[in-house]
Amino acid sequence: MDEWGAVGKLLIAAGCGLVAVGLLFVLSDRMPGLSGWFGWVGKLPGDLSIQRESFSFFAPLGTSLVLSIGLSLLFYLLSWLFNR
Repeated sequence: MDEWGAVGKLLIAAGCGLVAVGLLFVLSDRMPGLSGWFGWVGKLPGDLSIQRESFSFFAPLGTSLVLSIGLSLLFYLLSWLFNR
């Protein structure tokens, strides 16, 4: 039962991290120093945006690719540091 406690702590930490990132995105427009940091999200080449009169479609493929590569590198570095 002890391993479930570790999983629970990991999920709580991941949730707190997601909340922190969400707050950073929400508050970035209101803070003068952070306003330009996240302007690229959803506007990269490869992000599909189709708008018609009664239809709108958005698929952030380029942004998803960049975030996936960044998170993969981050998790690789963290696993390398903790397995030393």
